[in-house]
Amino acid sequence: MTTNHSALAGEIISLRPYQSNVVDATRAALRAGKRRVLTYLPTGGGKTRVATAITQMTLAKSSGRVIVLANRKQLVHQFAAALRAAGLDVGIAQGENTAGLHHRVVVCSIDTIHARNYTFDDVALFIIDEAHAVAGSEKYRRLLFRFNKVPVIGLSATPFARGLGKHYDELHGALFEELVVGATVQQLVDDGFLTDLEIYAPSKPDMAGAKLTRTPEGEQDYRQADIDEATDRPELVGDIIRHWLKLAAGRKTIVFASSIAHSKHIVGQFQAAGVTAEHLDCYMDDDTRADILGKFERGDFTVLSNVALLSEGFDLPNTFCMILARPTRSLTRFLQMVGRILRPAPGKTHALLLDHSGSVQRIGHPFDDLPLDLDDGSPNKSGCQEREKPEPKPCPSCKFVKPAGTRKCPKCSFEPERQNDIEVIDGELERFDRKAKKPATPDRKQHVYSQLLQVARNKGYSPGWVAHKYRAMFDVWPRNMRDVTATPTGELLSWLKSQEIRFAKGREKHQEGRSHV
Repeated sequence: MTTNHSALAGEIISLRPYQSNVVDATRAALRAGKRRVLTYLPTGGGKTRVATAITQMTLAKSSGRVIVLANRKQLVHQFAAALRAAGLDVGIAQGENTAGLHHRVVVCSIDTIHARNYTFDDVALFIIDEAHAVAGSEKYRRLLFRFNKVPVIGLSATPFARGLGKHYDELHGALFEELVVGATVQQLVDDGFLTDLEIYAPSKPDMAGAKLTRTPEGEQDYRQADIDEATDRPELVGDIIRHWLKLAAGRKTIVFASSIAHSKHIVGQFQAAGVTAEHLDCYMDDDTRADILGKFERGDFTVLSNVALLSEGFDLPNTFCMILARPTRSLTRFLQMVGRILRPAPGKTHALLLDHSGSVQRIGHPFDDLPLDLDDGSPNKSGCQEREKPEPKPCPSCKFVKPAGTRKCPKCSFEPERQNDIEVIDGELERFDRKAKKPATPDRKQHVYSQLLQVARNKGYSPGWVAHKYRAMFDVWPRNMRDVTATPTGELLSWLKSQEIRFAKGREKHQEGRSHV
């Protein structure tokens, strides 16, 4: 009997234009011979819908199976639910919930696959959710080594992990061979697919002397014991409550604390102030966690505090405010947390970030350009994405955080006299504004250079074209740039188009002048 693959796949779900484009670009990379492609979309950009469409297209064109991999139980069940909502028959391989392994789509926990050593036959495609975790996971790498001829699509909102582009002999190439960029955060905000963000930031907690450790993604971050010592103090916890009451009272809020004890202390202080609040952690059983999340979604209480449990897979668009009470140097962790509040909702004109950690001034604004090229694991890469000095400065009058180099406050118009004895009051929140020219950091320069290389190769342009366009943007010639390409963003392509228009107008003006001679 002939199998109707189109019927099994269901009708292809509808996609936004940028989602359709990234599906096409990802599939084109596989057709061009790439075996492992990493697809980037910001948190809230619709990675699950993109993966669902790709799954449907794969089932319609192939008799093989699609295996989806996730690194958390919650993500396994969320992904399976999304695929089923699109009309697909989906099995699950996740601990005691394992069932339906005969289906053509199976969503798997990487821990369960590793522990039980499952061998799937006729795999047409692997899809890996939160694929930034692959580089630091021996379990993922062993699986990819075992199925090294099967195409792989990784999905991530934070593709900065050290070693994602590292060469492995077992794979006969890089862990991920190409990065496909779907859209930037700023593009999605401009188009209304994500909400704008307003930030208030305190002076930094005292992290002097804090030791650093390496995260699973290969970035440097503060040691947990030093974070706890710097943040879990009565005066700092009290400051969190005071500023929330001032700026976000009554609005649905999530808190990222430094530890379980810290989270419980914050919840206790909210409750003492008459604010309904609950704590959530990974040691609670499934029913308790589901009950707390359900109550938060219904609006039975206002503030939900956790450590890192909600940094991936938590999607509640009407959450307005996030309190960041955990200092971090990790760009990945920072963006994963901030992304929880960027989804739009009716009546939500913007989201609010209350940064009690100093992370915004340390790392930068979440909408800034990101280092969107794959890290090859070489030792000259720091693994830590951090804003270069100088940092934004707080306005002495209203505590609004001004961009570096800005004297006159864009919020209250205060302009300080030229003196060096202005101090910031500890714990006062200041609004962060990024309406200034973006700093030409080494990462940004490399990312622009990599995009220009790709454009040149696509168009057949010479290396001289790349150098001149780089100089037009940064006023310097490229030096010490790595010969790696990156998918051009809409922002860069628009800039190149503006350069072409400017050049054409200049040439027309020159020719008109010659005609009058």
